[in-house]
Amino acid sequence: MVGYDPNSPGVSLAPEEAALAGSAAGIVTRALISPLDVVKIRFQLQIEKVSWRSRQGKYWGLWQATRCILTEEGLPAFWKGHIPAQLLSVCYGAVQFASFEVLTELVHKKTPYNSQTAGVHFICGGLAACSATVACQPLDTLRTRFAAQGEPKIYHNLRHAIGTMLRSEGPFTFYRGLTPTLVAVFPYAGLQFFFYNILKKLLEHQDTKSKAGLHSLISGSCAGVISKTLTYPFDLIKKRLQVGGFEEARLKFGEVRTYNGFVDCVLRIGREEGPRGFFKGLSPSLLKAALSTGFTFFWYEFFISAIISLKSR
Repeated sequence: MVGYDPNSPGVSLAPEEAALAGSAAGIVTRALISPLDVVKIRFQLQIEKVSWRSRQGKYWGLWQATRCILTEEGLPAFWKGHIPAQLLSVCYGAVQFASFEVLTELVHKKTPYNSQTAGVHFICGGLAACSATVACQPLDTLRTRFAAQGEPKIYHNLRHAIGTMLRSEGPFTFYRGLTPTLVAVFPYAGLQFFFYNILKKLLEHQDTKSKAGLHSLISGSCAGVISKTLTYPFDLIKKRLQVGGFEEARLKFGEVRTYNGFVDCVLRIGREEGPRGFFKGLSPSLLKAALSTGFTFFWYEFFISAIISLKSR
């Protein structure tokens, strides 16, 4: 059950319960998909074309990049930035799902719309994600910096990274890339909740024998792939802006660029890398989106069911 359900008034969730379930789902999901996230970020930050046919940059493809990172940096490299990433998952999951529960309940009680319709889930899902993004953007920037650096490391730990960034770049550096993030996150999250709502209802209507957990996993995975494909260029632009001022750690990976804001980033990527430049890293990103969105909804519904079960005892 995602969002306020007027047909189940006896098992309505408090915002803090939704926050707890969202955090727990985020923790489990993040630990599972971290390797794909690291590879995706490396692709997004590479200026040269990511292609097996034209091997210009350090990384050419998914498997080559995986082998390269494993050989040069070891297995722990796939969990670089895992602490800020986990803090991000806890914060983001809590704020997003708690906000979504509150918003869907508000819509149902204060407007003529049913809180379980796909359109309401699109609007509420987008707004909830924007709230979570503003709250968690500093952690996302830290996670990106850690995942982007190679060896030797520029940042030794989370405390060192925060201190160094504050001294050398100022407090606003933690909100680099916020504009494209907010522009992208509303439709991205909105479409996730929209398609999850539609697909899960469709699966439950077509297949009454399978368990609800399987429906959540399949619906979430499909919703993640669709929404990520439609909004991917904004994610790439965000990553490019987040590593501004971090050029020293990027030199060994190939060419480095410094962008003067959102518009400059869009124009230069289009001019220097072409339309395909906006979709670098799409393959690992889609794989990650399928797994992360599917697991997030699966584990969220799992923990919600556990909370409701405990409450009913």
